Amino acid sequence: MQPVLEMRGVSKTFGSVKALTNVQLQLFPGEVHALMGENGAGKSTLMKILSGAYRPDAGAEILIDGTPVNITGPISARAAGISIIYQELALSPNLTVAENIYLGRELSHGGVLRKAEMEASVAPVLKRLGAGFGPGNTVRYLNVANQQLVEIARALHADSRILIMDEPTTALSERETAGLFSMIRQLRDEGLAIVYISHRMNEVYELADRVSILRDGSYTGTLSKDEASPEAIVRHMVGRELSSLYTKTAGSKAAYTETVLRVSELSDGSRVHGCSFELRAGEVVGMAGLVGSGRSELAQAIFGARPRKGGAMWLDGEVFAPNTPQDAIAARVAYLTEDRRGNGLFLDMSCEENINTGVLRSDARWGMVLNRSRARARADESIRNLSVRVPHAGFPVGGLSGGNQQKVLLSRWLQIRPRVLILDEPTRGVDIGAKSEIYRIIDALAREGVAILVISSELPEVLGVADRILVMHEGRISGEVGGDTGIPATQENIMAFASGIGRSAVAA
Repeated sequence: MQPVLEMRGVSKTFGSVKALTNVQLQLFPGEVHALMGENGAGKSTLMKILSGAYRPDAGAEILIDGTPVNITGPISARAAGISIIYQELALSPNLTVAENIYLGRELSHGGVLRKAEMEASVAPVLKRLGAGFGPGNTVRYLNVANQQLVEIARALHADSRILIMDEPTTALSERETAGLFSMIRQLRDEGLAIVYISHRMNEVYELADRVSILRDGSYTGTLSKDEASPEAIVRHMVGRELSSLYTKTAGSKAAYTETVLRVSELSDGSRVHGCSFELRAGEVVGMAGLVGSGRSELAQAIFGARPRKGGAMWLDGEVFAPNTPQDAIAARVAYLTEDRRGNGLFLDMSCEENINTGVLRSDARWGMVLNRSRARARADESIRNLSVRVPHAGFPVGGLSGGNQQKVLLSRWLQIRPRVLILDEPTRGVDIGAKSEIYRIIDALAREGVAILVISSELPEVLGVADRILVMHEGRISGEVGGDTGIPATQENIMAFASGIGRSAVAA
């Protein structure tokens, strides 16, 4: 079968920075082709060249159906049958669905839009996609999943044969993601060629027919579905084995005798019911459970961000009853939220400002004048210690990759020298290289005696970093595996507790 797309010898230089070096890509009709790589590996640059946003350096070749094409901009890319759906959707919220689909190529007569004709033309495409809205609906009133459907409809209406999807599930719920996957399979079966960019390996395994991988701007290989094991993908992405990602220093956590936090029968009256456990100094405790099991709500109740209706807590033997997050912070209890962009970081502020937000009081002279040199020195040290990839401390945090944003947020909490550190989905939306660095930081903090609770939906992650694992089901701690429980820490045992099957289904 002839490829619908071939990219050969693609290089791109920005000033003195080599973003891509001799990269290749081959795409067939009716194929979902995953493109993977760490942040900064060159995935987005390669796709921007294909979609006409960038021009490649001399010597590159792009062929459609075996014929060389010259893509000079987005218009010529669309004319070649190429459409891209970015992570941040490019829709005009005040326009209708039909007006968005026709944007830039509107039908008009005498300066007046032929809306009825546009809507009639768009309607069959929406029906083909099974959309639950019409061409006359205003986009601002659609949810994210339906807005994404509008983007797909725009590509199909333009007779695109190649569709690029960049991290399409970032803002989708589990149900919406399942709907999108069903749509992608339908389009693949209809012969569309799809490039799917994602950091999430489970998505790649579920959807991709082949996987191409970039590392540091270079092409490292393409794997078939059968070849694309986690170990093989990671080896191509970061040049090392999967087992090396999880850092847990052997012999550094021999005995956990000092209880730092004790939680007894904690409830919030709605999502958390009678939860009890302990965290000990130097210990990494994992927390697993299905979506909606109450993991985040329990963490928020401990941190004072959610009201407590019952139970008690003790920190270093003293009663711990924070009514606000400020109370918890004053007691050196930190909580890294799962939503770093919505509830964690100030995206328009600099890295320095974000890192120092939690300790402004200690930098103030006479209670009101900030010591900027101390704040800058603290930020510079944190950036260096956590290997944050940023030009300088004054750089806006919103311009960083997901992994570097996460390390900035973690840096903020480290400034309070936490006794207890709760990490809620600490590697969500970050690439494998950044994950490895975050695991290294977790291990280093544990060796310093910090009591750490890691909440994660990724079972390999929680198994890789934790000394023992608590499992939640419907707001309660339904079981515990690993450590000295006598129950092996396996994915099967975790899922038995998480699904409510109970101890009888657990394998010894």
